[in-house]
This record gives sequence, C-alpha cells and structure tokens, in this order.
Amino acid sequence: MSLKYAVVGTGAIGGYYGGKLAESGQEVHFLFHSDYEYVKEHGLKVDSVNGDFLLKPINAYNSTSDMPKCDVVLVALKSTNNHLLKDLLPPILHKDTVVILIQNGLGLEADLQKDFPDLNIAGGLAFICSSKIGAGHIGHFDEGRINIGSYSCSEVHILETVKMDLDNAGVETQILDLEKARWMKLVWNIPFNGMSVIMNTTTDKLMNNAAMQELLREIMLEVIRGGNEAGEGRYNIPESYADDILEMTRHMTPYAPSMKLDYDFHRPLEIEYIYTRPIEEAAKYGYSLTRISVLEKQLRFIQAQYL
Repeated sequence: MSLKYAVVGTGAIGGYYGGKLAESGQEVHFLFHSDYEYVKEHGLKVDSVNGDFLLKPINAYNSTSDMPKCDVVLVALKSTNNHLLKDLLPPILHKDTVVILIQNGLGLEADLQKDFPDLNIAGGLAFICSSKIGAGHIGHFDEGRINIGSYSCSEVHILETVKMDLDNAGVETQILDLEKARWMKLVWNIPFNGMSVIMNTTTDKLMNNAAMQELLREIMLEVIRGGNEAGEGRYNIPESYADDILEMTRHMTPYAPSMKLDYDFHRPLEIEYIYTRPIEEAAKYGYSLTRISVLEKQLRFIQAQYL
C-alpha cells in the first residue's frame, strides 16, 4: 500500500523526515509558513551528515485548505502551536487518516484526541540534531532515528507501512509502546533542553563539566523513577539508561537543543508538555519530581522576562 503523506510544520524536524520520505519517492505534501514563496521558487534544501539533497519541485502549500486529503499527517509543529491544529487538520483528513505527533513531551496525544474524538493518533519521538539554518534550508548534524507508537490507531498495521517507508528512506525507525517511549525521550529532553537555557550554553559544554554531568545524571534518574512509577511497573526503564544517554550525548556533535534556540530567538518555550505534564503525571502516582519542578519554575521565570 502506497501512502500519501502530509507534513504540518516544515521546520528542522518536519523538513528532515518529510524531506527524506519525498527524496525516496514517496508522495509528500508540505505545509509552510514564512518560507512558502521562497520554497516554491527555490525548493527545500537539506544539508545532512548522511548526504545533502534538494527537493525541487516540491509539493508546497501555505494553507491546508489547498492540500489533498492524506493517509498520514506528520505534525512537527512546536507544541506551543498545537492550538492551531483544530483548524489546520480537518482539510487534510479522511476517515482513516493517521496523525503522528513528532513532538516532545507528555500528554500531547490526549489533548489532540479531545478535539478530534474519532481521529487515529500516534506519536513520534525523534532522536536528531537538526535546525533550520535559513529560508527553505534545514541542517542535519547528527543522529536521525525515530521511534513511533500508537495512541488510538484503529488499524495499527499502517504504522508498519510508515516504518517501512522511513526505513527505505534511510531513517532508522522502531515501533514502541508510546507512553514508555515518551518517558524515555524525556530522559534526554528534560535535562538538556532545560539546562541549555538556564546555563545559556550547548550540549558539549554541559558535558565537559564534571559537576554539571553529575547534576544531569541526577535529573535523568528522577525522570526514570518518575516514569517507572507512572507506568506502574510496566515500563521497567533501567537506571543504567541515564549512563547510556550521557554516553550518547558525549559523542554527539555540539548542539543547541530546540528549547535553547527558542530562547535565543525569544519564542515561547515548550514548558507545558516537557515539564509540567510529567510533573503532574508522576504526582498522580505519589512520586514528586522535585528537581524537575525547580527546572520548570526557573524556565517559566526566564520566559516571563522576554515574552
């Protein structure tokens, strides 16, 4: 079965994964905002450690009302813009469309389901170092794999086809238990996104300081323990996973995480889903994410200074 894809949010994440699918021959329709006119004329350029490519011509749009109905919608918006989905999604949905939220945090799918009770929803966790480096121009610096999982898909087999398409496009993909996968991604996102903003620095500088490494590990262990409590024994995320993540980051290309870039450009920070929701979820099971609560308050203070 050949799937028709849409990308809502063609930035560092949507531009890369949608771009890889399109380059491999899949039919992909891209929604752009500020770059629409530029991309229509010049195409979408991806500079990647795995090989540069240019999509030209490209199925580019500045409104979903002009897009066809698609089988799979990859949502790669900042979660701070998820309130827009109520209007963006309906024109590109048919009754069996699967929407995959390639976003960071917890509770994203549940919130979307409230607005679209009958929608087939999945989640995606991207392990990638990428950023938008110019108009219609994505830079991919390291990693690139993605994990996906069903939240409410009536036909889970479609995710197997998505996995096959991504694999064929050169993107390593796994299908995992979604809630567990979201907690495991938070083991990286909570410490590195937050500390890069609070300390105003990049991943390599955080990793090159012994005291900061110790703090990062303590925060990671708190995420793991909170996730395991929320999973009521189903997740069994080992505490050694913190050391695996630290080792992965140690060898990663020096990188400014997405929240650091949002801070640098005075954009809203993704505090709600990356910090507040995990704190609330763990609290439901009697576990207090005390270090993460401090991070959340610091980030809200920092954001209030420039928004």
